[in-house]
Amino acid sequence: MITPPKLKPGDKIGIVAPARKIELNEISFAIEVFEGWGLKVELGKNIFKTNHQFAGTEEQRAEDFQEMLDNPEIKAILCARGGYGTIKIIKHLSFEKLLKNPKWIVGYSDITVMHAYLNHNLGMKSIHGIMPFNIQKENKECDSVISLKDTLFGNSKNICIQSHEYNKQGTKNGILVGGNLSVLYSISGTKYDLDYSDKILVIEDLDEYLYHIDRMMMNLKYGGKLEKLKGLIVGGMTDMHDNKVEFGKTAYEIIRDAVQEYNYPVCFDFPVGHQDKNLALILGSEFNLLVSKSESVFAFKG
Repeated sequence: MITPPKLKPGDKIGIVAPARKIELNEISFAIEVFEGWGLKVELGKNIFKTNHQFAGTEEQRAEDFQEMLDNPEIKAILCARGGYGTIKIIKHLSFEKLLKNPKWIVGYSDITVMHAYLNHNLGMKSIHGIMPFNIQKENKECDSVISLKDTLFGNSKNICIQSHEYNKQGTKNGILVGGNLSVLYSISGTKYDLDYSDKILVIEDLDEYLYHIDRMMMNLKYGGKLEKLKGLIVGGMTDMHDNKVEFGKTAYEIIRDAVQEYNYPVCFDFPVGHQDKNLALILGSEFNLLVSKSESVFAFKG
């Protein structure tokens, strides 16, 4: 896998909006934080355009992303926020210059589409982590922001958390892939789909009905993807909904039951996703997942 160079003070980063619309006041504090890290920030020229819920037309959003991909001075591209829309611009993009001049692409949620393409189609690592929209005055020194800084500057740290009652014990090495479950489901069977074989899969989600979580897990299961994994990491399943007639299981119980028959470690309640603690992870890198009776340790291997 291609590993983009780590950042250093004085480097220039770009911020683009490939999905939902954004306003300057929503990312202005994040810009201050990045500048406080010694970085220079360049915004996409169309970043504050609007087209209904989107940050401009497909062409405008793609134009900004392409300029950041092609500009050799830009050392990392941070997606301003998620929402929906990245899938609609990826067809417009050329990654030829990115392969010659690798750089980190950062985001989560809807940006899962980009991660999947980079990791599987281009063989390039990327960062699943907090986005500018999420960085505000009250959380500027939180674990999620510090984790993003450490990862961008080449100081990734192991993650150790307490055990969860639904965990499945074991230890495996594998390449980390994944992201938002709904997005992974939406690209299943398309040319943007991931290869799940021998991978450690991380999943998280937001604002979904419980029966839909089950539907998505059944898609991965009956598509033969879950059985091929080396391990599974389950992050936040935030703000889940139920029908009038209750589904009868929580999101974690749905996932637990879907992978019960497989012989690999499973870690629940991992600090990643649409929640306060959303630690940066390098997708495409090799990790060791150790799940014991008392704790889970996620260790960077390279």
